[in-house]
Parts: sequence; structure tokens; C-alpha cells
Amino acid sequence: MGTLRPAAAVVCLFVGFVHAADCPFTTGSGESALRQARPRLQIAQRLSTLEAAFARRAVMPAAAPAIPRRNVIDVEIFNTLAAHNVTPAALSTDQEFVRRIYLDLTGRIPSPDDVRNFLANGSPGRRDDLIDRLIYSPEFEDRWIMWLGDLLQNASAATNVNRRVGGRDAFYNWIKGSVVANKSLKEIAHEAIAATGNSFDVRTGAANFAVSATTPMGPVQDMYDTMLVRTATAFMGLAYYDCLLCHGGRGHLDQISLWGSRTTRGEAQQMAAFFSRMRIRRDAAAQGEPLYNSYNVTNAPSGTYDLNTNYGNRPNRTPLGNVSNLTPQYRLGGTPAAGANWREAFAAEMTADPMFARNIVNRLWKHFFGLALVDPVDTLDPARLDPSNPPPEPWTLQATHPELLEQLARELTRGGFNLREIVRTITASSAYQLSSRYSGEWKYSSVPLFARHYPRRLEAEEVADAISKATGVMGNYNIGWANPVSWAMQLPETGVPRGAVGNFLDSFFRGNRDTRPRSQSGSILQQLNLMNDTFVLNRIRVSASPTLQAVSRLAGDGAAVDEMFLLFLSRYPDDYERGQAMEYLRKAASPAARNAAIEDLAWACVNKVDFLFSY
Repeated sequence: MGTLRPAAAVVCLFVGFVHAADCPFTTGSGESALRQARPRLQIAQRLSTLEAAFARRAVMPAAAPAIPRRNVIDVEIFNTLAAHNVTPAALSTDQEFVRRIYLDLTGRIPSPDDVRNFLANGSPGRRDDLIDRLIYSPEFEDRWIMWLGDLLQNASAATNVNRRVGGRDAFYNWIKGSVVANKSLKEIAHEAIAATGNSFDVRTGAANFAVSATTPMGPVQDMYDTMLVRTATAFMGLAYYDCLLCHGGRGHLDQISLWGSRTTRGEAQQMAAFFSRMRIRRDAAAQGEPLYNSYNVTNAPSGTYDLNTNYGNRPNRTPLGNVSNLTPQYRLGGTPAAGANWREAFAAEMTADPMFARNIVNRLWKHFFGLALVDPVDTLDPARLDPSNPPPEPWTLQATHPELLEQLARELTRGGFNLREIVRTITASSAYQLSSRYSGEWKYSSVPLFARHYPRRLEAEEVADAISKATGVMGNYNIGWANPVSWAMQLPETGVPRGAVGNFLDSFFRGNRDTRPRSQSGSILQQLNLMNDTFVLNRIRVSASPTLQAVSRLAGDGAAVDEMFLLFLSRYPDDYERGQAMEYLRKAASPAARNAAIEDLAWACVNKVDFLFSY
């Protein structure tokens, strides 16, 4: 196939050629290049058009009246829909569900055998059985190690501090060990907040969370503030502490946070005071020694949050009346016992705070539903969340489903903050299993009601791993001092690998766990990479791909087409797609031509819109 010039491909996309079908702007000369490009482009045009991307389904969803209410999620979602006179979508088909659940729980698409076996399973509990199997799979561990790595912002280098590869790996291995051991989310949070030790030591990898509080160009109080901001944002959804540690909320947060508008700078500093005995120092190891450039995190026997600064990253800290040294006081009133470890005391107060459970379930809801109950997830307002204690007018309850947020938080707490159990509760609900296809009139006002499942664009690692799994051509990702890994979902941070593969992943907005968060946005570059990048083109060659070689040996064009769709799209083709693809394969007059046609069909499947989405 002639390679598309980027500018020409942009033109094709804007004028409606979803995969640049029939676009004449190819490299090479004249008719020769056009003849090279046309077969692959034509089959892509036939198999995928923008307006039909999600319209064609091999099996129509079940009728809406059959939707059961399976747990507290369904009671709240479907009662709210009824109150708004909005009809929910039908339940997803088994083909929709199997792809969705594999991607959401493991970050990887199912194999053709996974799909076939699930569709052939006549058990009424087959969906629950699949969920149970997946949440105890190694692939589940990879996916949620990545999720926690994003939450805790594990990266070798960030704006304020360079953990180095040694720190990143120790942090990663601690996260991995925590997920594999099924530690509770409460334990994970507590260890991250209170850990001490060397940042390169695999036994004390959790100390790397504190290392990221390092704040140059200022007094030590800036570090205490940063530790509070990072902790409150990740574990309580309270990013507004970053504002409150510069000034009181009154006059600044009045329009966006009722809780924030009532909180003073002094109260925020009393929260930061829990970290005023934390010390972060470079290890004394010389260059060439194993701990060179590592950090040691310790606790001092004494210390307070002193109001005595006139430089740094925040406004001057001056005495509050006669008070010039602050000791810890938690936002709900708790103070450390005499002789207590202050960071340990903070971790205990925070994990008992209702905001901890609310934040966790809100973030998990975002992962599974695409839209959080409170979105953005780090803007929770403690004064507007409790439906039994609503805020004064004109304020309203913040969550789209206040009772549901509270009930999920209670479920998480009662279950001992077990990640797998709360994930099982969410994914077993009928609300999660609704179809993304909606037969009625869809209105923007229905979006926060979750009347349908919202398709999401695959994350960068999911795209790469879907291509690798479908083709059987695995990665060999060099990540520094650690051994290479085969799956993008096993990468210890979003900054690796470097080079061409890294650029491919970056085009899908994987972020850097520092200043650039992940994004689900689309881009023209993403489409160009799926069409032309060597990451794709080298894997869809029959000579390189064991799965495509197996397809080439199948007897009958129909069997080959079915296998291709199962490999890349986790579903059978509909009648139209099967007919077009079989017609294309039948034109192959030799084994070499058939292999070329199979490569073209693989390319077309990768470039179908539904390949890029979980729906």
C-alpha cells in the first residue's frame, strides 16, 4: 500500500473518507501508487463508514423490560430514570458484554476462543462467572497496577523531583505486590502516606509516594503542603487544598465549593502539619553505588508547622494572632495522641473519613461508566455530598446520584475496602451492562442519568495490546534497568518506552503522571498512526503474525472472515460485512494474493471505528 502523506490524509478525513478510501494523495508516482493503495482503501471503505460504525450489530440487544435490578446500583439508577421519565437502553448483547468486560477489567481484548466459549455458554450466570474469573486473573492485576500507578503518579521523573528508574521500579513493585496480595485499598493508602525507608529499596517502595512531595525553591513548609495536596487529591478528591494553602477559601471558592468557601488557610495548614515531622534526604551513597541518587524518607522526633516564611512557592506564612507554630488537627477535629507518629495518625484519620470511600468509588465509577458521579473526580465538595444533610440554598447536592454515592461508599467500607469486591458489585449491575445502543430519542439532559452505556476510546496501552493480541506479535518493551515486558499494560510508567513505540502510545494521550493527565480525546494523528505506523503495519503482515498465518490456512472464506472479526473486533461480522469481506478474499488468485488480501482485511479491521472503542 502507498503510504499516505499526513497532510493529504487530513484532507481525506475532513471530507469524510473515514479511512482515506479512494483518496488519491499517496506517495509514489501516479497510477502506480493509486493502484497500490486502492485495494486496502476500498475494503476499508466497504467495511467501515462513520455513520454505520455502531449501528450494525450481529445480534440486536434484548428488550428493555427484561432488565433485572441486581443490586443497589440498579435500584438507584433505574428509580432515577423512572423519576425523570427516561427509558433505559436494553441490556447489552453477549458480544458487546464480553469485549467490554475484558477491556474494563483487564485492559485486553478477548481471544476468539474466549468469545466463542462465552457465546456458547448457556448458563444464566455466565456473566457473573466471567467477572469472577477475570478479577482473579493475572491480566486483572496488570490493569489495576496501571490504574494505581496513575492514581499515585508513579514516574521516574516529574517537575519537582527525579525518582530515577530505581525509585520508579521500587514503587511499581510495591504497587504490584499490593494488588497481587489483594491488599485493601485502605492498607495501600495507609502505607503510601506513612511509609519510611529508602526509595530504591524494594522493601520500602511505598516511600516513593512521599518522595514526590519534594518541593524545590522554597522552605520545608512547601514540602508539607505538597504532601497534603497530593494525599488529599488522590485519596479524598479534595484538590482545592492547593488553593487553601495559599489563602482562605472565602472570596475565592465561593462559586465552586461550599466546603472550600468555609475553610481557612490556617485550617489547611493544620492538616499539612501532620507532615511536619517528615524528612526527605538524599542518600549519601557515592556515584556508582546502588543507592546513588536515591532518597531516604524518615520521621523526625519533633517539629511543628512554623508560620515564619517570607519566600518560596506560596505566600508568606505569618503568625495567626499569637500562634506561630501549628500542630496537627484533622479537618473533622481529630488530633494525634501524645507520642503518636503524626503521619500514621493522618492515615488513620483519612481512611476513616467518609471522603476516602466516596473518592474511591467515584473514581471507580468513572473508570467503568466513563462519567463520574461527581466529575471532575478531584473536585468533591464534602458539604454537598450527604443526602441526609443537604446544603442550604442555592447550593444543591453535588453528585448526580447522591444516594448511590453514599451507598457505594458504604459497600466499599463494609467490604473492607476490597478492590475486587467493589469491582464485582459495579460490573455485575444491570446498569453497567446496558447497551451503548439507544433506540429512543437521546437528549443531552439524559447524560448524567446513565440510561445507556457510554462508549470510550481505548487507552494507549489498550490499543497497543489489542493489536499485539490480535496479531500474536508481542512487544519487547525496554523500560530501563528492569527486564523488558511484552504487554504495554505492564509498563511501570507512562514515559516508557522511548522512541517510535513511545510516540505511537503518546498519540493516544496516555499522559505523563505529572503535568499531563490521561485523556480520552481523539485526534487525526491517532487515525494516521492506525493507518500508517509501523507498529500496526509490521504486525499485520502474514509473514510476521502467527494468528494471520492460522487464518490463511483455514478452509473457506467465510471461516477466515469470521476469525478475522473475532481476532480484532471480538465479534462476528454482520451479513453485510461478511459479504463484502468474502467477496474481497475470493478475488485472490494465488496463495500470495490471498495473504495480501488477509493483510488488507486485518488493516481494515484495525481501522474500523469499533476497534478503537469499548462499547
